[in-house]
Amino acid sequence: MTEIRTPRLILRRWLDDDLVPLSEIHADPAVMQNVGDGRSCSLERTAEQIEAWEEEWDEEGFGMFAVELLGSGELAGAVGLSVADAPGEVADQVAISWLLGRAFWGQGYASEAAHATLEFALQDRGLDRVVAVCRTSDHASMKLLGKLDMRAEGTAQHPFHGHDVSVYGIDLTQYQA
Repeated sequence: MTEIRTPRLILRRWLDDDLVPLSEIHADPAVMQNVGDGRSCSLERTAEQIEAWEEEWDEEGFGMFAVELLGSGELAGAVGLSVADAPGEVADQVAISWLLGRAFWGQGYASEAAHATLEFALQDRGLDRVVAVCRTSDHASMKLLGKLDMRAEGTAQHPFHGHDVSVYGIDLTQYQA
């Protein structure tokens, strides 16, 4: 089982006990405003999402991690890698993304988890490049992408949701652990 430990977090595969806490995170409109179509997700949709993430782990050798607080065991959210399907500028490339519950914002958890995930992608999994896509209005994510040394590569319109997105990327030659 793939697991990464950081000073304060455990990044791990998904467990049955993660469904309810993740569905509570998915139900928060503030958390979901910059994710997908911006709408909250039901318990059933959250279960489908976890199942899809686990399938990607089995098929690709990477996926979305559950982010667990090392001290308490509490589920803080998700961070990880997926094969992007949109926009066309990054389709079929490996993308990094994250989602943390509102109670965990502003404490550096997203940055800590994303740094560990990027290192996992480029060093452990041997990927040559990782991309990221975020809404042009999502300044917190853009700030985190800067901390990851990912470079802005342009903007696009998301073909499924219609909003403008910023595209970022980093390749192995640019990465510094």
